[in-house]
Amino acid sequence: MPLAPKDQWFVVHVLSGQEQKIHDNIVKRIKTEECGDVIFEILIPTERVQEIKRGKKTETTRKFFPGYLIINMHLFDEHDKIMEKPWTFIKETQGIIGFAGTKDRPIPMRPKEIQAMLAQMKEREENVIQKIVFEIGDKVKVADGPFQNQQGIVEEIDPERGKLRVSVSIFGRDTPVELEYWQVERA
Repeated sequence: MPLAPKDQWFVVHVLSGQEQKIHDNIVKRIKTEECGDVIFEILIPTERVQEIKRGKKTETTRKFFPGYLIINMHLFDEHDKIMEKPWTFIKETQGIIGFAGTKDRPIPMRPKEIQAMLAQMKEREENVIQKIVFEIGDKVKVADGPFQNQQGIVEEIDPERGKLRVSVSIFGRDTPVELEYWQVERA
């Protein structure tokens, strides 16, 4: 049984680093070439990442499938044949390498795969991921808080909460202190 038009999601391989440019080009061409009836949505899966640069907390957006776009389009007709209009539109778009996983017959993502990916995108959009730049055993310097300028060693990393447990020497004794990522820097 062929998928309904809106249930056809495809992974398209594009030039890495050009995802946004290609996305914008497709969106613009959909309007000018009147393909809105066969190409419905173009996604660039991204996540928000927080890291510390020069003592300042910064937030950036990072692609979690670099080099790929996820496109919801009507590519197969009711007889499971490739429709010429969307096929040609995608194949002739500058920067597109091809459909992922095949050369001549694209395979749509399974409904479970697309649901899981959309849920993952929504979760990553809402939650900021901490970019971990520390490892257990690293020497660090406390950059903020009551232990500012103290040196210590990373004993534990909690990426879920964005915290570190650092062993800091206080009055000649090693004391474990819980700090947030942004409060420490490499020593």
